[in-house]
Amino acid sequence: MAENVDYAPFETTTAGPAEPAAPSAPVTAEELSRLHDVPVELAVEVGRTKMTIREALALGPGSIVTLNRLAGEPVDLLVNGKPIARGEVVVIDEEFGLRVTEVLAPAGSEAADGAEGDA
Repeated sequence: MAENVDYAPFETTTAGPAEPAAPSAPVTAEELSRLHDVPVELAVEVGRTKMTIREALALGPGSIVTLNRLAGEPVDLLVNGKPIARGEVVVIDEEFGLRVTEVLAPAGSEAADGAEGDA
């Protein structure tokens, strides 16, 4: 059974660069509490390296990959892929854990902007 459908013209436009949003009021504790039960993924990053696909395909049991961190150097704690803290790897009842030694300033804060210039 066919339906009558009305079509309206659709016009596309090309938008320019987005204007920065006006500063908003700080988030209240009540507003923030709405997010308390939202699950996030935490990960600890020991280090990184770059290699070619050829090198990656050649990896096998016993291969050793050199990372960009020194032994004993703090590792990063990531929340949904974003670093929020640093710490020391510890062993708790035969499982790895992390002792937080430094909480990083939020991205975009004056403290974080100053730290980036120091690196």
